[in-house]
Amino acid sequence: VQLVESGGGLVQPGGSLRLSCVASGLTFSSYHMSWYRQAPGKEREWVASSNTAGWMNYADSVKGRFTVSRDNAKNTVYLEMNSLKSEDTAVYSCRALRLGREYWGQGTQVTVSS
Repeated sequence: VQLVESGGGLVQPGGSLRLSCVASGLTFSSYHMSWYRQAPGKEREWVASSNTAGWMNYADSVKGRFTVSRDNAKNTVYLEMNSLKSEDTAVYSCRALRLGREYWGQGTQVTVSS
């Protein structure tokens, strides 16, 4: 199983980025997919999730700014991030979860700075 994130980078405050996480080696449509982030010196925190039924949920800190979506045909989960703030700076990782078994990607760096 492999999860590979991409789409991170440097963006100015107020800008946008779209992250992608491509999964291989698993039945993607059967997995609950989530995005997490970890800022320097801080604990990893949950950002957003998309379950197999198309239900989505968000952390309060990103609600209204971030959108999670998935394309089961492409084995990919996305995180559209708008109105980015400096406090969104972190390494963003995706997680696949099913029946207690989880897999993580290596992460992609998002830096919000002027």
